[in-house]
Amino acid sequence: MGEYVEINGHPTWIEVTGQGVPVVLLHAGFTNCDGLLGVFAGLRENHRLVAFDRRGHGRTADTDAPFHYSDMAMETIAVLEHLGAPSAHLVGFSDGGNVALMVALARPDLVRSLVLISANYHVDGVVPGAFDDLDEPGSEFVDYLLAPYAERSPDGAEHFPVVVAKGVELVSKEPTLTSEDLRRITAPVLVLVGDDDAILPSHTLSLYESLPAGQLAVVPGASHLVPYEKPELIAQFVADFLRSDGEVSTMMPMRRA
Repeated sequence: MGEYVEINGHPTWIEVTGQGVPVVLLHAGFTNCDGLLGVFAGLRENHRLVAFDRRGHGRTADTDAPFHYSDMAMETIAVLEHLGAPSAHLVGFSDGGNVALMVALARPDLVRSLVLISANYHVDGVVPGAFDDLDEPGSEFVDYLLAPYAERSPDGAEHFPVVVAKGVELVSKEPTLTSEDLRRITAPVLVLVGDDDAILPSHTLSLYESLPAGQLAVVPGASHLVPYEKPELIAQFVADFLRSDGEVSTMMPMRRA
């Protein structure tokens, strides 16, 4: 069951289930925490599974402020501090993965490991035109997202165009991290994408190669919505990664030699 918790003075919808080291799920833009809770429900057998709706998403109301990944990171850090655990695994999808990177840079002490699903560390990593039509009238993708937003949001369906506009503005200008920034992240990281993702393959490879303790998984026959297209496979990848606690042992190491 979920509940509202005051996070940085704002009522924020949080759901917590299971026991053990926390795994915090960070949803994609324009969505809510329910989708990832469904994909990763099995993790609660061995972990304290935590998910929350960021400001302006799901059951958490919006404010007049624009969207920035740095603010979302501070929101996530406040949730982690609310949990009272020394550290947590962060599993972020799309915008949620970008937020996870920001959290790891700002508060590495709170991060046990990262799973970055279809994430980009720089705005230039997105396939040109991938999100250009999100704020266009009649966008099929926006229409698809409107119904679940309207069912949950305290702001009502009429506020969704505002959220979309702020989200489009965000992804057109952020994030702006560098490979040097990524090299500061020493926690184990699983980078996971679809082979036909909205993130450029070269950018994903750069992300992986810049992380000192990075691992890489490319899922065949999948797009930017890979967690929902291949949920069982993604859940298994993540469960195996968490079970290993970042330890890697291979028979013929090259990069890790």
